[in-house]
Amino acid sequence: MDYVSALVPPVVMAVFFIGVVRVIVKTQGGAAKAKEDAAVDAALARADNARQASAGGDA
Repeated sequence: MDYVSALVPPVVMAVFFIGVVRVIVKTQGGAAKAKEDAAVDAALARADNARQASAGGDA
């Protein structure tokens, strides 16, 4: 019966991990997706503008 006690923790962790992944996948999108996408796009634009400004100042 030692093999059962050796296999239980990895099986429990695998089931928990699969559950977490399912929750993450199911919560993607929805009502807040457009708002989140806009926030990411704005952050990327700010970073790109800052990078271009520093590159332009060095040249």
